[in-house]
Amino acid sequence: MAYEPEPHTLDADAVRTWSSLALAALGRARTDIDAINVYPVADADTGTNLYLTAESADRALTEALARTAPGVTDGTGPAASPASLPEAVRAYAHGALIGARGNSGTILAQLLRGVADVLGADPAGRAPGPLLARALTRAAEEAYQAVAHPVEGTMLTVAGAAARAAEAAPGTAADVARAAYEGARAALAETPEQLAALGKAGVVDAGGCGLVAVLGALWQALSGQEPEPDPVRGPAVPLERIPEPCAQEEGGPGYEVIYLLEAPEEAVGRLRAALDALGDSLVVVGGDGLWNVHVHVDDPGAAVEAGVEAGRPYRIRITHFGDERRRASAPRAQRAVVAVVQGEGLAALCGEAGATTVPARPGEPPAVAELVDAVRRAHAREVVLLPGGAELRAAAAAAAEQARADGVRVAVIPTRSAVQGLAALAVHDPDASFDEDVVTMTAAAGATRYGELAVAERQSFTSAGICQAGDVLGLIDGDVAVIGAGLPETAEAVLERMLGSGGELVTLVLGPEVPETLAARLEAYVQHAHLAVDTVTYRGGRHSAPLLIGVE
Repeated sequence: MAYEPEPHTLDADAVRTWSSLALAALGRARTDIDAINVYPVADADTGTNLYLTAESADRALTEALARTAPGVTDGTGPAASPASLPEAVRAYAHGALIGARGNSGTILAQLLRGVADVLGADPAGRAPGPLLARALTRAAEEAYQAVAHPVEGTMLTVAGAAARAAEAAPGTAADVARAAYEGARAALAETPEQLAALGKAGVVDAGGCGLVAVLGALWQALSGQEPEPDPVRGPAVPLERIPEPCAQEEGGPGYEVIYLLEAPEEAVGRLRAALDALGDSLVVVGGDGLWNVHVHVDDPGAAVEAGVEAGRPYRIRITHFGDERRRASAPRAQRAVVAVVQGEGLAALCGEAGATTVPARPGEPPAVAELVDAVRRAHAREVVLLPGGAELRAAAAAAAEQARADGVRVAVIPTRSAVQGLAALAVHDPDASFDEDVVTMTAAAGATRYGELAVAERQSFTSAGICQAGDVLGLIDGDVAVIGAGLPETAEAVLERMLGSGGELVTLVLGPEVPETLAARLEAYVQHAHLAVDTVTYRGGRHSAPLLIGVE
């Protein structure tokens, strides 16, 4: 007999509902929260950062629940069992951790981790009221511990008040959630009296607004009642736009640095001390070997180097506050191109062509939030998005959907290789109509066949036969077509096959360790065998493939 959730019980289904409601609430409140973002930096992005963090958490939860849906099987064993509460909350917290954005998003991720630390240990799989209260208390405690120098009148204050109200509330999980929600609303209304920057601007704390929305969604998920008026617009939350004199922070660090870090816990303790000496707004969240690091500094290079000393930092994001303020106040461009590129040389090349670039590394494709951020940085009414790989189509489509919700017209051209992106950029015409430009760029990308050389890491079956570790693989349009022993010979074989069906221009993109002599050899090969075909060569730079080939 199928299990039916009991009323007012927090289980995996309720977590799914909570996530959906929280994401929707933050989406509605996003612009208003951005507008009251005063502390610690008036950069008008708190609502956006909270939304993108919640979006990452929601996506991870959705994927986890899909893997454990009843009847789902991979063909090698019995169908999966329904997700438990521990599985759901851990997936929800992990998604927030890897996608956390900004100071507020990082704190939200730690709050969700605190909840998961308690509910994830619940053997029954369903959380009664007292257990939920303990989870909210743990969440507030861990959030305070994650911030190097906690300040009252902020999101932390609101979390602490919610936890105290939850601990004092008897009854079901829904009763506890409502008490936490109401306690958070009351604490939020008092934040202007606790923090001078808020009082001067006449606003409540922006991060606290987001937390109220998340707690309101939790109460709604457990109570089943119709939603109350948007919690960030209600009478207890007096939203006002920041007066112009209060919209700038004086004397603070110039850069925000965020990265994910794989490191042991003892190394993270040393990292906290090093970063604390470099700047402020330090928040380090996570555990079990994976951390999200956020800090404001004047020397972003030193902040990244500190991460390298502690472990392996990746998904590094550095933002200059002055650039963000100027961008926010500057008029939007009519049209921009956003391109995902693998290789620093390719990124520079696309940047020179006017594109806003999103870096990608082998095995580390950018997340949806990174694509959304790039569209925001492009600061245009119309955006053409070049994903650069078939594996990024879904992420590009999701990013485009979010950007359209912000009023940006976005078209995704399904480029599958960087050379297709270069072909599209070459015909980009910002003076043409949007539809004409997109059609022309799409046709140029589609008319470009693409090849790539890679080195096999292990023995494997391919469409061209069995390869051994160390073999050079020649791929054409994504499929292995040639297996060779050396880079030059394999490259020539790939070129011959690609030019067999015609072509007017060959584009070669060389990896960082490929000698110039290979380019000269391939250019001579093309000139000798195909007199009417021109060749152009670029350096892909660090993180690029050994060789990319485009034929158009």
